[in-house]
Amino acid sequence: MPLIHIAMRAGKSEAYRQAILDGLYDAMREALNVPDDDAFMSITEHEPANFRCGTGYGVARSDDAVMIQITVFASRTTEQKKALYRRIADRLGENPGIRPEDVFVNVLDAPKENWSVGNGIAQFA
Repeated sequence: MPLIHIAMRAGKSEAYRQAILDGLYDAMREALNVPDDDAFMSITEHEPANFRCGTGYGVARSDDAVMIQITVFASRTTEQKKALYRRIADRLGENPGIRPEDVFVNVLDAPKENWSVGNGIAQFA
């Protein structure tokens, strides 16, 4: 039940944005065994003056950087998360062609009782 928010600079085509969503979904299916049709994602585009992604930690990021925040059940292992980071960088490198240096990922663990996926109930508690 991942929930994904993607932040990026405005100006990319719909096909580019859809390739990001598709690549993230595929990476989650591969690394986290996410079930079919478990896709809850949003992209927020920002004007250059409202988006900053520095070059800290020895990573030379460009204006094409994307910041990806993924909230998941607090049940994923470190190995699964590492595999996810690798698959995301690989997938987004393949299509739409984002450099690995420009892929910033943050995973947040949330207890299952913190989720309601509809109907006003806690389906996983």
